[in-house]
Amino acid sequence: MDIASGLLLGLQTAMQPEILLYCFIGVFLGTLIGVLPGIGALAAISLLLPITFHLEPTAAIVMLAGVYYGAQYGGSTASILLNLPGTPSSAVACLDGYPMAKQGRAGVALFMTTVASFIGSMLGIVALVAFAPGIAEVGLLFGAAEYFSIMLLGLIAAATLAAGSPLKGLAMVLFGLLLGTVGTDVNSGVPRFDFEIPELMDAISLVALAMALFGIAELISSVNLKRDGEVKEKITLRSMLPSREDVRQSVRPMLRGSGIGGFMGALPGTGPSIAAFMSYAVEKKVAKDPSRFGKGAIEGVTAPESANNAAAQTAFVPTLSLGIPGDAVMALMLGALIIHGIQPGPMLMTAQPELFWGLIVSFAIGNIMLVILNLPLVGIWVSILRIPYHVLYPAILVFICLGVYSVNNNVFDVYMTAVLGVLGYVLLKLRFEPAPLLLGFVLGPMMEENLRRAMLLSRGDPSTFIERPISAVVLGLCAALLLWTAYAALKRGLKRQELEQDRIPE
Repeated sequence: MDIASGLLLGLQTAMQPEILLYCFIGVFLGTLIGVLPGIGALAAISLLLPITFHLEPTAAIVMLAGVYYGAQYGGSTASILLNLPGTPSSAVACLDGYPMAKQGRAGVALFMTTVASFIGSMLGIVALVAFAPGIAEVGLLFGAAEYFSIMLLGLIAAATLAAGSPLKGLAMVLFGLLLGTVGTDVNSGVPRFDFEIPELMDAISLVALAMALFGIAELISSVNLKRDGEVKEKITLRSMLPSREDVRQSVRPMLRGSGIGGFMGALPGTGPSIAAFMSYAVEKKVAKDPSRFGKGAIEGVTAPESANNAAAQTAFVPTLSLGIPGDAVMALMLGALIIHGIQPGPMLMTAQPELFWGLIVSFAIGNIMLVILNLPLVGIWVSILRIPYHVLYPAILVFICLGVYSVNNNVFDVYMTAVLGVLGYVLLKLRFEPAPLLLGFVLGPMMEENLRRAMLLSRGDPSTFIERPISAVVLGLCAALLLWTAYAALKRGLKRQELEQDRIPE
């Protein structure tokens, strides 16, 4: 099926009343979650995951995707008005967005971030349509050895390129792989690491783990979050209109940001946050007057916003075309597809064309809905930002417990969520990133399955991973990435040692 036929099929699927309804619900909830600091798209998707079990697969994935890219729109609202990032990728919007608000230009900043988000998203969708079919065709050449190698690359990249210590990232990946082995072995039927607890024979629940790490742990860590101030000015539609100079200064940064975000989003372990900060750094580098940044430069708001929204769209490229999630949100999306009996990968386009193309067209429809939603509803978002956290967080905690219980109607899952939530909070305090753990948990069983399959096909000869060209190249990249990480860590250690020696008085 060519791209034109696919888009036509996708339009027919996405325009169905049920799909439109769930697309609207997704983007609305995503915007709301993005506005509220300290929650994030991961917690929201985790909460909604049990609900999607009762929906058609296309409607379910469209709604979850809407939450993800909708949160990118809403995240900048709290950043601009309160200097509190609603999502991690919106943290960079605080640098110039909040100074604009203090100058009385909050309305202009909110309007331009909405426009930048829309442009970045639409260009990201174009990249998704252009590259996903080609990547899927290459993916058809993959066997068990290639799938194992590329999943290994995805895990190593996610661990070493993500924020924080690479060694801690690798440790979390290994912990996630370990948790993924809990349950009944698929080949032998023998229970593994269940500690004679009957509920663990079916493996640890993905919903329980996701809600614990990105729901309860984040709630505990954010419960004492202090606000930088209150929203003082009234945001009107007239105050949101930008000047010609604002538009002129934003056009090129938005295009550059979209390009950076589109590229970074498709790489494992990067995602919207890194894309936004990289885009900001590029704009500051190319600016004629870099001193404007941090004092209310419009480019410092529009470029990162277009970057993180473009990255949110292109993140679906490896997930849908190869079945390899690039970050924790994509791992949850992958888990949702598998729960619905759909196997992501190169065959998705041919086996489920309505879902694939319907999802892509729904991205465009959802982004149009977001533009319509964001501009008139700014006043409502401002009112929600005034809700005290001690009222908001207990309600979210109740929904988490209800969501976990509704999956299997089992209280054990609620207890497990509570225990994993406390563990997740401890890991956050120790500065261990939870996202690599979730990636390891989702990809672990798939890696084990492909490893066993490759070894069976080669009659136990491990050299099959090196003899197959694609697998050998990918494993070479894995080794290069690990060596580069070790070299960078050693270099940082030596530099820190030199600085400490310089501080010692003679």
